Amino acid sequence: MMEYNEEDFLLLSGIQHFAFCRRQWALIHIEQQWQENLRTVEGNILHEKAHDDGFSEKRGDIIISRGMAVFSRTLGVSGVCDIVELHKCADGVSIFGREGLYKPVPVEYKRGKPKENEADILQLCGQAMCLEEMLLCEIKEAYMFYGETRHRLKVILDEDLRRSVKDTVQEMHDLYSRRYTPVVKPSKSCKACSLEDICMPRLCKQPSVSKYIKDSLKEVDI
Repeated sequence: MMEYNEEDFLLLSGIQHFAFCRRQWALIHIEQQWQENLRTVEGNILHEKAHDDGFSEKRGDIIISRGMAVFSRTLGVSGVCDIVELHKCADGVSIFGREGLYKPVPVEYKRGKPKENEADILQLCGQAMCLEEMLLCEIKEAYMFYGETRHRLKVILDEDLRRSVKDTVQEMHDLYSRRYTPVVKPSKSCKACSLEDICMPRLCKQPSVSKYIKDSLKEVDI
């Protein structure tokens, strides 16, 4: 199985960007461009509440770890989990500095409400796959928490979802190695993107140069 060197790791959070829009991901992660809007600011506030590097608390048989750094050499990604709940159980794994065995369950916080696409879920599954590799365990389920609905959504980490994560990350590495920024594919999602002014998807509605020339020649022939 191929393993990536640490210097070749991509950001785990990029999975969500890539699944939402490949061009958005490239603008952020390849061209290093970023622009805030109301949605990103609200999202940052929500994540700040979830993150507290190195902080953990215990609630009964559950240890709650915030801002846990994770990575995967097989996926070639690294990042931070909003929250990882460690549930004490007989068939869990040992955790450094803690007595007993625990089952890790990642919980990802997002603003808004559940989306129609799998962008958020792919990122969450990627987190779980990192934890599995680091802790040598199996994680069958994880949770999304949405700020607008204030509700947890259970996500079953099946083989189809894991395969999608692997395929997504592989394509990310391919584009990053070529430093290639895909062309824009305008959609209704463009209005929700903080990079709309940088990406300028509306320009894609203009006719291409070749089409303009062809149309001009037709008019001349007439």
